[in-house]
Amino acid sequence: MKLLLVGANGTLGTAVVNGMKDNAEIIQASRSNSTIKVDITSTDSIRNMFDEVGKIDALVCTAGAAHFGAVEELTPELNSIAVNSKLLGQVNLVLLGLPYILDNGSITLTTGILMDDPIVKGASSAMANGGVRAFVKSAAIELPRGIRINSVSPNILEESKEKYGSSFEGYEPVPAKRVALAFRKSILGAQTGQSYTVY
Repeated sequence: MKLLLVGANGTLGTAVVNGMKDNAEIIQASRSNSTIKVDITSTDSIRNMFDEVGKIDALVCTAGAAHFGAVEELTPELNSIAVNSKLLGQVNLVLLGLPYILDNGSITLTTGILMDDPIVKGASSAMANGGVRAFVKSAAIELPRGIRINSVSPNILEESKEKYGSSFEGYEPVPAKRVALAFRKSILGAQTGQSYTVY
């Protein structure tokens, strides 16, 4: 199996690599420090990545940025960070990547707990997460050639608690290794149109 992982250098991406390395040839892509460079906010960059990588069996994205701030201070420009990265970045990976995904392949995108369990200053991220989940559910019924698509919605990661924990008071962090199991289920399983929550 040939797996393209976008966002491979992040905490979650690293966990997915470790969870799938015995089952797949993993091509790691990210904005920096990866074999393949890609900026998911740029359609040209996405196209260049797929041209370089060629045909794949599975596409996984653990990348996506968003601005965190109070709604009354949220400008259209700040909100567009999540729109262009977390939402459209992942959607465009699907739209531009479909011709490169082999028959019966899979796509797995990343959302997050904020769309279901909000935190202060998280509205923009929650919006993007919800959009990705809705796209996955709808796209699943019409993807061609037996290609499956799912998303994974994790809680705050144990590995990120020190950095972000103050924004997630009362949340029980989950280990990235456990979240990676949901990606494994999506990649190697048979379901489609699902949102796998890891809370």
